[in-house]
Amino acid sequence: MTAGATIMALMPLALGLSKGTIVSKGLAVVVIGGLSTSTLLTLVVVPIMYEWIYSIKMRRRMG
Repeated sequence: MTAGATIMALMPLALGLSKGTIVSKGLAVVVIGGLSTSTLLTLVVVPIMYEWIYSIKMRRRMG
């Protein structure tokens, strides 16, 4: 939820809807990308990898 709120708060800055965004626009885009990527990795990729490794271990134990 925190990442989502931060991404939404940075959207106007990343889209250039406010004045003086020449330098800040790039920073906002990078922060949004980093938060999106880390959230996706944490909530999707890591649990899938854990399940995949667990299933491999269980198959080896079974036979």
